[in-house]
Amino acid sequence: MEKDPLMPVPPKRSIPILWRSFLNIGGLLIILVGLFVLWGLSPSRPMPEALSALQSDQQVILQMDKWISFTPVTQQPDTGVIIYPGGHVDYRAYAPAAKAIASRGYLVVIVPMPLNLAVMDPDEALKVINAYPAIKHWAIGGHSLGGAMAAHFIFQHPGSVEGLILWAAYSPSNEDLSAMPIKVLSISATLDGLSTPAKIEDSRKRLPADTTIIIIIGGDHAQFGWYGSQPGDNPATITRQQQQDQIVAETVKFLATLGK
Repeated sequence: MEKDPLMPVPPKRSIPILWRSFLNIGGLLIILVGLFVLWGLSPSRPMPEALSALQSDQQVILQMDKWISFTPVTQQPDTGVIIYPGGHVDYRAYAPAAKAIASRGYLVVIVPMPLNLAVMDPDEALKVINAYPAIKHWAIGGHSLGGAMAAHFIFQHPGSVEGLILWAAYSPSNEDLSAMPIKVLSISATLDGLSTPAKIEDSRKRLPADTTIIIIIGGDHAQFGWYGSQPGDNPATITRQQQQDQIVAETVKFLATLGK
C-alpha cells in the first residue's frame, strides 16, 4: 500500500536526555565495577617457596578450609596470631612465615580476603577467635593494608585481642591506638618504597608509647611476603630469606610476651 502523502508522519520516540545520561553512567559504573573485580581477582601470585610451605610436616599441621591454619605438632598452643594479607596479594604468599612461627609453638591463621583486599572484611578475625576457644591469648597482624585493617579491627573491637603486629604497616590516620591497653610490634624496612620510613615514623604517634619498634636494614616492602617484586618498591639489599628470618624471629619473640 502506498503511503498517503497527506497523512501526518508520527513523531519519532526519543529517550529524554536525562534518562540517557543515567543509562550512560550506569553502563560506565558496571564496566568500572567489572574491571575492579577482575583486578581484585588477579593478585600478586605466591612464589614457589610459598606453595611448598602449604603442607604438613613433622613440626606443623596444616589445615586449609575457610582459612589456612598452622598448628604445632609437639604441643597444644594457648597463643595464636591471625594474619591479614597485604592488598592485592595472594594470601598464600605468607605461608612460609606462618609455618615458621607455628613451628615455634603458636597457632597461626592466615585469613583470605574478598577480592584480596582486607578492607573488604576486616572483622573476619572475630570468626577465627570464636573457632578456636582453646586459645587464651590472641594477636592480630598483617602486611601493609592487612596490617592497617588489623589495627582497624582492634580500634573497632577493643579488648578482643592482646597484641597487634604490623608488618610494613600502620594504623589508619583517623584511628589512634596510643591510649589503648594493647601490646604492639611494628616491623618496617629501610628500603620500603610503599610503607616508607617517613610514613612509619609519622604513624608512631598513633601507637602506644611502649610499642616495640624493629627496623630491618636493607629490607623492602615485597619481601614481607613471598610474591615477587611490587611496583613502587625499592630493591632490597638483603635476601628475602634474610628479611623473613628477622620477621619471624621478632614476631615469635613478641608472641612470647602475650599473657605476661
